[in-house]
Amino acid sequence: MLRALAVDDERPSLEELLYLLNADPRIGSAEGAGDATEALRRINRALESGPDGPDAIDVVFLDIQMPGLDGLDLARLLSGFARPPLVVFVTAHEDFAVQAFDLKAVDYVLKPVRRERLAEAVRRAAAQRGATPPEPAPRIPVHEPDPDHIAVELGGVTRFVAVDDITHVEAQGDYARLHTDRGSHLVRIPLSTLEERWRSRGFVRIHRRHLVALRHIGELRLDAGTVSVLIGSEELQVSRRHARDLRDLLMRRTTG
Repeated sequence: MLRALAVDDERPSLEELLYLLNADPRIGSAEGAGDATEALRRINRALESGPDGPDAIDVVFLDIQMPGLDGLDLARLLSGFARPPLVVFVTAHEDFAVQAFDLKAVDYVLKPVRRERLAEAVRRAAAQRGATPPEPAPRIPVHEPDPDHIAVELGGVTRFVAVDDITHVEAQGDYARLHTDRGSHLVRIPLSTLEERWRSRGFVRIHRRHLVALRHIGELRLDAGTVSVLIGSEELQVSRRHARDLRDLLMRRTTG
């Protein structure tokens, strides 16, 4: 059974997380720490105890935004240890997912924490630590991907975003952030892949970091030799290498 440490500077959130962890039959023990410094002291004691010692910790459920040493800082420190505990981030902020998975996090759980979503994170940690064998993947019929939608996951829920609703895409390392009028979604797909996939749907590259939908461009702006486009209320810079092609595409689009 897993030995867990929960870290959160907000006491109500920490108590709720500990309650949910202690209710999971795969958790043998769960302790709490009110900040990353306290957690680091506890983890150092666990490492001195050894993986089979009485103070050992298998997995840390870690908030990100905390005063002083934050959760990402602590995870970076842990990654330098010879046998660090697994890390599951539990946070109210979606924006740190790229950094979290770059740090080899087992999972990324969004607050408010749902029991079933936390249980999935525990299952993943247990499977990776070897406490329980991983469940076999269900057999799913193979279908061609839906060209009109893209699947995104948010807090353990899979949603299907219409490609036509996407105004622009921003590169974030090996991930891409899809922007719509109602918000944004992070997917683990490189921008170059989406560029190739959606070229026929009117998406064009305007910068090494941005892919935009031509139909959502409201204005093309020229100012002192720089080119930018307006999408909703957001202005995006167009790189020199893409400026001429973009102007030609927009002209052809407006003239039919």
